[in-house]
Amino acid sequence: MADTAPSAPVTRHVGKLVPTNSRLLIALVIMSCLVNSMTMGYDGNMMNGLNILPSFYNTISLNTSGQSVNTGIIWVGSCVAALFSGQVIDRWGRKAGMAVAALIAFVGIPLQAAAQNPAMFVVSRFIVGVGIGLSSVACPTYCAETAPLEWRAFCLGLYYAFWYGGGLLAAGVTYGTAKIMSSWAWRLPSLIQVVPALLCLVVLPFIPESPRWLMYHGRQEEALEVLAIMGANGDKSDPVVVTQYKQIYDTVTFEQTNKASQNWMDAFRTRNNRRRIMLACSCAIIGNMSGSGIISYYLGTMLSQAGITDTNTQLQINIYLSIWCLCTATCGTWFADKIGRKKLGAGSMAVSLVFLYLVGGLTKVYGSGENYSGVLGTVACIFLYQGTYSFGWTTLLVMYPPEVLNFSLRANGVSIYTFFSNGAACIVTFAFPFALAKIGWKTYMINATWDVLEVIFIIWFWVETSNKTLEEIDEVLDGEMHSDAPVLIAVMHGDVEVDTSLKVHGHIDGKEDTTSKQATVTVT
Repeated sequence: MADTAPSAPVTRHVGKLVPTNSRLLIALVIMSCLVNSMTMGYDGNMMNGLNILPSFYNTISLNTSGQSVNTGIIWVGSCVAALFSGQVIDRWGRKAGMAVAALIAFVGIPLQAAAQNPAMFVVSRFIVGVGIGLSSVACPTYCAETAPLEWRAFCLGLYYAFWYGGGLLAAGVTYGTAKIMSSWAWRLPSLIQVVPALLCLVVLPFIPESPRWLMYHGRQEEALEVLAIMGANGDKSDPVVVTQYKQIYDTVTFEQTNKASQNWMDAFRTRNNRRRIMLACSCAIIGNMSGSGIISYYLGTMLSQAGITDTNTQLQINIYLSIWCLCTATCGTWFADKIGRKKLGAGSMAVSLVFLYLVGGLTKVYGSGENYSGVLGTVACIFLYQGTYSFGWTTLLVMYPPEVLNFSLRANGVSIYTFFSNGAACIVTFAFPFALAKIGWKTYMINATWDVLEVIFIIWFWVETSNKTLEEIDEVLDGEMHSDAPVLIAVMHGDVEVDTSLKVHGHIDGKEDTTSKQATVTVT
């Protein structure tokens, strides 16, 4: 085929709606993260707000057990989705997974808003949970594989940072509808949850498929174009683009040659794979069992035990807490590459557990609400705990798992992580209302002590992944990088000269295509 001149960044394979301006495209990829994350964040704070509303509590959530089921069933649905999500996005693509997740939301959310009894509400939330579970696998995998190295941490970090964006929207909506005297006080917030899913469907036509997924499925020329428009405004001969392409091509070829299959059992086939899965799933356990789930879903109960029983005041605190967490999580996203994943995870957890101990102690002493200064101190520690947790762990929850998983393992590995994450969240949402009711402030003390063990685990077992491409992380976990391409950071800094002569080969699912792609495309 003819040579492709670097001055003519013409998109031949990527969809016409996908812009060739790198900054605009990165913004759209980030937007796809945000709208998917907002659905989860909205749900968490929506249930927090609804559980405070008397009209909802009297109609749907009759007691502690009912409250646990209403909140926790969404995680059951997400666990079910995790069983098949990896296979879906490996076969049909990362974008297809996000689209299907949004369509599932369009089924479950209207049913949730129209619920006439607890059973209907639970079933509808199970459906919503399936959509959230699929989205939780597809979107982080897509962002990790598509965002350029210098944007990957920011893109993935914002994914869960805007969990609080969705939470803020839900807190504001439930606060605004609390004065409605009919069931629309809780039905309207339920219905508005569909907005992020709608925005997701609007954004999807304007973003490309994951270049790593394209490479694995024999669409090398399209993968090269995606790398070029993501990082160099379409210039396929840019040294950074050429280096990325070679790293991905070599690594995918290595995995296919070594028969690394994309199935659940392969996740546990080798010692290195088991180590990768262990690191990914550690985020699921640490992130959900550290105490943040209590605040996310049962802030009203916490505030009541702290001495704040006024519904209006609780809703206002819910809004302020969402704003605070959004700001701290966004700051943590900016510093993720500068601090490093391991230091950020251990440091954030170490500081936050101190504040969780303080929440428990202050709740014990000032829970009667008679000492106003003590009540304010309790609320301040809740804010400080959530702030330090959000700075580190909101960022890392979705950033670290796809980074430590290689391509063949990534989709199913993120599915396994999501299964454990939702399972842990399910345990928290079902068990903690009873713990708070039975042992009160001691719940925080037990949880903070568990957090000490989590810090030790991070220090001992975690590996550093910052400022490395997904392919370069193999060197940390496998002992070698499966490509002879130079380190991308060195190329970006101009420390290494790159031969930009590149051949794009015909490869289909690990087998050389001997019929249609014997020819090569040379980019010079």
